[in-house]
Amino acid sequence: MAHKEGSLAAPKRHALDWQNDDFYDDNLITEELERVFDICHGCRRCFNLCESFPILFDMIDDSESGELDTVDKAEYSKVVDACTLCDMCFMVKCPYVPPHEFDLDFPHLMLRARAAEYKKNGTSFTKDQLVKMDRNGKLIGPISGIANWASKLGNKLTRPVMEKITGIDKDAELPKFHSKTFEKLSAKNPPERNLDAPAKARKAVIFATCYVDYNKPESGTSAHAVLAKNGVETEVVYPACCGMPYLEEGNIEQVAKQAELVKAELLPWIDKGYDIIALTASCGLMMKMEWPLILPDDGDIKRLAEATYDVAEYMVDIAKDEGLADGLSPIEGGITVHSACHARAQNMGAKSAEMLRNIPDTKVDIVERCSGHGGTFGIMKDTRPYALKVGRPAARQVKAKGNANLCSDCPLACKHLIQVMGDDGEKLSPDHPMELMAKSYGL
Repeated sequence: MAHKEGSLAAPKRHALDWQNDDFYDDNLITEELERVFDICHGCRRCFNLCESFPILFDMIDDSESGELDTVDKAEYSKVVDACTLCDMCFMVKCPYVPPHEFDLDFPHLMLRARAAEYKKNGTSFTKDQLVKMDRNGKLIGPISGIANWASKLGNKLTRPVMEKITGIDKDAELPKFHSKTFEKLSAKNPPERNLDAPAKARKAVIFATCYVDYNKPESGTSAHAVLAKNGVETEVVYPACCGMPYLEEGNIEQVAKQAELVKAELLPWIDKGYDIIALTASCGLMMKMEWPLILPDDGDIKRLAEATYDVAEYMVDIAKDEGLADGLSPIEGGITVHSACHARAQNMGAKSAEMLRNIPDTKVDIVERCSGHGGTFGIMKDTRPYALKVGRPAARQVKAKGNANLCSDCPLACKHLIQVMGDDGEKLSPDHPMELMAKSYGL
């Protein structure tokens, strides 16, 4: 094969060989880390994406030879631990991704190293508990008032103790829990469907997602109302978490189990002609792209992936094919859309901004920089400094736009950016793009 410096071909990902013992072999992983790190050292295009690359390049520059050969291999874990699996290096920066002969997939190599560590040593007690999203939501929901008081930012009685025991940074804003989940709210007060809307022939299942169901049900009710306004026949379904939190800790086996749980409940709806809509970018990414790489021989997983849309992607499709329902009104003060990494990694374009530009006489700006949050990465004391550092450029861009409204495909990213902004973010609320669409419709 002739050597090519970069490529115009679309990135192609290989299936994860996680059921092969070689996948977890320390010597083979170290060998691949050396190969990839040396290529990254010679390129350095990703220096400003996340903290993994500055850590790697500083280690090399400070070594005896100034090359990778004199870097202590025990230090490689620092690079692995700093990766948030945002996929931005693979999707937007790296010229050496497959089909290039260098065959470089940095995020999935970090995932492999993390999976090997998880298989040998597991993870910390705190992280092991935090990733159990469904259990936590069901247990905490009924006592949400007490739990939200205890986790409230600035609670000097509980937060310092929580930090000491769990390692969760006392200065990190934590999600709130609700006793009335999105599933319960939608079942009790379903929105009235507009049968005069152009898209009235559409049918879709709203995959509630763990975060929307337990932590931000208002974004779910907003999406439900907007879809009903546009005539879409909808069902709210939530079998289980998509598994992204497990993926971040390297527990690929559990991700596969989560995929099987969700697949079993969603496939009958697909057979009945329903589309599948994911309300958060991370879930959309898992269902469309990661699950088929983890279970590549499962034809039903492939069918599910092909039927799945990000909610803004679905709304843009309606706008282009049938046209949106009338009734959108301007939103004062303009909107800044933070395009989350997991939305960008879906390679579908900036759909939230494209959707919101249908609102008349409303300024819509976009920020395409990583928020730095990365799941538990943004709340744990040992990694939060990196999350703040990575998020500052995006926060500066949000401030520079000067808009009164901020939204993101990732609710955690939005919340994190507002906190990074400090006083400049006090007047902003962490909205989902569908909340602003609902506001524009007066819903």
